[in-house]
Amino acid sequence: MKINYPFLEARFIDRPNRFLTRVEYNGVIVESHLPDPGRLKELLISGARILIKKETGKHRKTGFSTQAVYDGNILISLNTLLPNKFVAYLLYEKKIDPQKAAELLSTLPYENLGFAKIDNHRSLRDGFPEVIYSKGKTGDQLTSIIKALYKQGNIIFATKLSPKKFEQIKDRLPPDAIYNEIAATLTIEKSTKKKKVGQITVVTAGTSDIPIAEEARVTAELYGSNVKKIFDVGVAGIHRILDNVKELRQARVIIVVAGMDGALAGVVGGLVSCPVIAVPTSIGYGASFGGVSALLTMLNSCATGVATVNIDNGFGAGCIAHKINLLGE
Repeated sequence: MKINYPFLEARFIDRPNRFLTRVEYNGVIVESHLPDPGRLKELLISGARILIKKETGKHRKTGFSTQAVYDGNILISLNTLLPNKFVAYLLYEKKIDPQKAAELLSTLPYENLGFAKIDNHRSLRDGFPEVIYSKGKTGDQLTSIIKALYKQGNIIFATKLSPKKFEQIKDRLPPDAIYNEIAATLTIEKSTKKKKVGQITVVTAGTSDIPIAEEARVTAELYGSNVKKIFDVGVAGIHRILDNVKELRQARVIIVVAGMDGALAGVVGGLVSCPVIAVPTSIGYGASFGGVSALLTMLNSCATGVATVNIDNGFGAGCIAHKINLLGE
């Protein structure tokens, strides 16, 4: 559907502050107000196609406002008020009927499925679309949530999805769904051509820690970070991590995944100057208390620059690492 709406196409240059963008319009660089000051680094990339709108008013500091950005062929609103106005415009111009308008408005800014409310605007606020935590959800609930997110053009990311649960739903998923059995994740990307940036290094103490490390890796890569892996270099064979110091020091941020005593995070933190995100795992014998021993060790690390997430939270570590990694761009 081609619509004559008062927008002008421009190219994004940079973002001097939360509320201001600089764009190239008709060969001239101009300043444009950004109505939604949320985290938008994954969308507002230098050279990105954006839509701006001419503004008037004697108290305005800029003559334009930034309204939307293209992510591939998908147009994403950068103004939380715009979708409602756009639907009203379509209705006024008789491009859609009242029933279709009601349907569109019912999904903004979230869609109510009864058992779940799908947050369609989350990526505008914090840069990450809604992620599905699969544990505790039925197969029908999972497929309904995935289809609702997919319909809105969101990246699909489900964590803690067991092989048994995946087998129940795989025939009802879009054909481009990718399941990682080791990480227990399901992903559906809008585009795989997005350039990855920086470097995150994921380190594990043992082979048994790899599933949580893989969850962190999949997370960071999905959102746009380059990730390298160094596995099975725990402190029981300290020479193994010492052999990889050069590679560790090339990272912008390191994720250390360890169960048992959880000592590896402090060791790595003492070898590098970049931030270290410690992830305790539930791997260990009885007195490890399902990861509590590793958690307490990591929280009490005397190495500087070590921050700790919850037990088995590879996803959380991947998100934080990606945000830190972006600071270097």
